Parts: sequence; structure tokens; C-alpha cells
Amino acid sequence: MNYRKWFLGVMVLMLLLPVWPAGARAAAVQITIELDGETLNPDVPPYITASGVTMVPAGVISQGLGAAVEWSQSSKTATISKGDTVLKLTSGKQTAMVNAASVRLDTSVQITQGRVMVPLRFVSEQLGLQVVWNQAAKHIALYSNAEITGPSTPTVPAVPTPSVPSVPAPTLPGNTGKAMKGAWISTVFNLDWPSTSSSNNAAKQKQEFDTLLDKLQATGFNAVFVQVRPSGDSLYSSQIVPWSKVLTGTQGKIPGYDPLEYIVSSAHQRGMQIHAWFNPFRATTDTAAATLAGLAGNHVSKVHPDWIVKADSKLYINPGIPEARQHIIDTVMEVVKGYDIDGIHLDDYFYPSNVTFADDAAFKAYNSAGIASKADWRRNNINEFIRQLGQEIHTAKPALSYGVSPFGVWRNKKTDSTGSDTTAGVTAYDDMYADTLTWIKNGWIDYIAPQIYWSLSFSAARYDKLVDWWVNEVKGTGVKLYIGQAAYKVGDTKQTAEWQSGEQIINQLKYNDKYDEVAGSIMFRANDIAVRNPYGLASLLAFYFKS
Repeated sequence: MNYRKWFLGVMVLMLLLPVWPAGARAAAVQITIELDGETLNPDVPPYITASGVTMVPAGVISQGLGAAVEWSQSSKTATISKGDTVLKLTSGKQTAMVNAASVRLDTSVQITQGRVMVPLRFVSEQLGLQVVWNQAAKHIALYSNAEITGPSTPTVPAVPTPSVPSVPAPTLPGNTGKAMKGAWISTVFNLDWPSTSSSNNAAKQKQEFDTLLDKLQATGFNAVFVQVRPSGDSLYSSQIVPWSKVLTGTQGKIPGYDPLEYIVSSAHQRGMQIHAWFNPFRATTDTAAATLAGLAGNHVSKVHPDWIVKADSKLYINPGIPEARQHIIDTVMEVVKGYDIDGIHLDDYFYPSNVTFADDAAFKAYNSAGIASKADWRRNNINEFIRQLGQEIHTAKPALSYGVSPFGVWRNKKTDSTGSDTTAGVTAYDDMYADTLTWIKNGWIDYIAPQIYWSLSFSAARYDKLVDWWVNEVKGTGVKLYIGQAAYKVGDTKQTAEWQSGEQIINQLKYNDKYDEVAGSIMFRANDIAVRNPYGLASLLAFYFKS
């Protein structure tokens, strides 16, 4: 790709990033603006406030979206409405009303030369107007549809409609050429979906999921990995485990619809892949009295208490018990056989790391192979689980994609000469008993998606060094490599300086482009991109994916 052109034209530092001096006057920056490729000439041009917020005439918003805009001189309030969404911004107030909810603003409505000026990023995010900011050209490109092509390409080209394969494998045009552009959707603790406010409300949960997918699709994502088994329960109709409490607030309560059935339909309508994400061995997220009292009667910890180990203030299903492993396989196979999903996905919750795990009795009772080391026995338990599950999946549906997203470091080089050039305090092999290289070499999985959640400058586990290592391990095996990336760290004030910009993720994507073996990436997690959107990360990704 042309990195010079990227640097000059694509530094999309988006609207709220304070790249201007705090005392800069609005008139000092001459900004041009276009809508769907046509230049706009408002009476008052856009400007940037001293706090770095881009203000545009409200008329631009009404023109771009067909929204109604009203100004009340008596209350100094601008009301912007489109469909069911109503925004109220009052001059001087640092909050806005979005329907009935109060949302904090960096800058509220202003009156400039007799025109109502509104904060562009806030209004556009609420009403669905796509925005691309070209810092070098001081130019705003607005798009009233979902597809954007960047400021240098004002018209949206037609994309030929591909033939529909038997198993959807949608791809998007883009300079990266990477097929997988995935995002994890966490349901545990109601993190990404469904919201706690939608509890026991099927219609609202459906609407929330559709909105989330629309935002992800507009950014350029073509696959979602939805957590359907957060803690020994389900977001699908199961004959084995109870309905998840994230749906209704009560574990075991029928939600009034089949969430996974709806999720599959919603994703496929948009040409997006849907992978069912399982936490295989975690039975509960905590052991608080209220949590344990709220477990349904058919929760695994009540039906098979002999399978359960308490560790790290959580309940785990003991991987050393063959019947327990088969129980989990059976729950996964309900989804494989019952839903038109595109893949089965496991995360890195195998054995918990750096805690005591009381499995001496299981080691004695279920060690017919006579494995001398408990560590090797634990790894063998996980190996058997991965192998047997893959065998059952591919027997039932040979074309179904099956993969795992392990902790990003297999082993450190100082411990094993074949390990990565890292000094991580935890490794998948030694602490979680996940021997991922054995899975790859034996072809038990279709893809591996290591969680490389560190920056390009983190010395103990550098992103680039780990990508290099994983590329070498999958080379020639037929196992695809997706990279798990930490979108959740961008803009987090607890993180170091390199994460205080969306460019860290973009630079990682650029690094992935070095290798044909990297077949794409999966980002953790959906709301950090589609809702929180730090430093305009969604627009940075949209431009990178689609330009």
C-alpha cells in the first residue's frame, strides 16, 4: 500500500482529538465540508473550538439526514429529531438529552453569526451520519449512508454483489486484503449486549443487537463472535443448561424468544458471519452468596457438584473428568446441529492461571495413561477436549469453522527455545495448560486467534515479535491465523501513552499486512469500537478497511 499517501491523507484523528493549541481561535482554521461528494457552502463555515470540538451549522445535519431542527430562543435549546431519536442541546449546558437520557457533552450548542452551531461528532454518532476528517486538508466528508470511502474519494463506488456461498464467508473490499474483520461481542455482565436496561424485553434486545451490528458493519467488520455460553448457561435453546441470567436477570427464566436464532438471522441478513463463542470450563463468574443462590436447578454446579472446583473466587468445571468434558461438548453440539452458524469459537478459559486448583483426586482417578506430571496430565485433558470437540463438529458439519483464541504467549524463549522472544509472567502452556502448538500441528482446529493484547513497544511481550512467532508456527499447516487485538485499551486512562490514540491499532493492522499467513483480526470488544469509540477509532478503522 502507499504509506506516504496514507500518512498525508488518512491521519483521521477525528474531531475530538486535541491537535490544536488550547487557545486556538475558531477563525484561525479554515474548514471545508462536503456531503455525499457535493461541496457545501454554509453561511457560517465549520470551526473548531478551543477545546478541540468541531462545530457545524445545524442546517448541515438536517440536510445530511433529513432531520428536523428547531431552535427555541426563549430556552436557548436546539431540538434535532429523526425517527424515534430526539436530541436536545441547550446553550451553556454540558449535557444533552438523548430521548430521555442525559449525556455529557464537551461543548454544547452555540450561536455564531446568527446560526445554530452543533458539535458534529456527538450529533452524527447519535443520528448515524458517517464522518471522515482529513487533518492535512482541513476537510470534513459527510456520508448519509453506511458506506464511506474517505475524503479523497467523494463518491461511493458500486460493489458487485458476490454469489452467496453455502456457508457465508463475506469479505469487504479494502487495501488490507484480509478476509476476517471480526469483533467479539461479550454478553457476560451484560458488557456489550444485551444491556441491563433491556432485561426481559425481547423487542429491545433485538433492536439493540441490530443497532450494534449496523455500527460494526458501517465500520467495516464482516464477522461477529457472540458469547453464547458465558458461565455454564446459554443464550440459545438448550436441553442441557439453563437460560443465561443476562437475558432476564434470572438464570433459567425463558426470555420469550431464541436469542441465537435471532442473532444468526440478523447477521446473515447483513452478509456478516456469526461465530458462537463458548467459555467452556467457567461455571460461574464469582462465588458470592447471591450468585450461588440464583443458580438454576439444572446448572452444572447443582446437577454435578462433584465436577466443580472452586478457584480464583469462581466455580470451574474440572477438565480432568472425562464425563465433564463430554458434557461441555454436548452443549456445543446443540448449537452446531441446531443453528445455521458459521463457526464455533473457544476463548482462553481453560485451567485458571496462578491459583490453586484442587484436582488431586481427579488426577488419581482419571489417569489411565499413567502420566507422571500433573501439569502434563492437565495439558492432555485440554488436548483431548480440543481434539474430541473438533472431531464431533467436523463429523456433523465438515465446513464449519472451529477455532480458539488462546492467551497470546505460548511459552517464553528463556523457558523453551522454541518459544517467543518474550518475558511474559503468564504463558498458555505453563499456566493455562493450553498446548496450542499441538492443536495446530495436528490440525485439530481450523484457525488460531491468539490474544496479542500488547502494544508495539511493550518490551515484555511486543506485538510485532508475537505476530512474527505465530506466523512461523502456522506456516504450512493449513491452520488460519487471526490476530486478537485490544481495542478495549484505546483511550483507557489506566493504559500507557501509546494507547492514547487509535493509531496503535492501525499500526498493528499495518504490521499484519506484512504476512499472507495473517488472515485477518478479531477485536475485543464490540462496544469499545461501536459505542465508546475513543479518539474516533471507528472512523480510523472504517477508512483503513474500506479505502
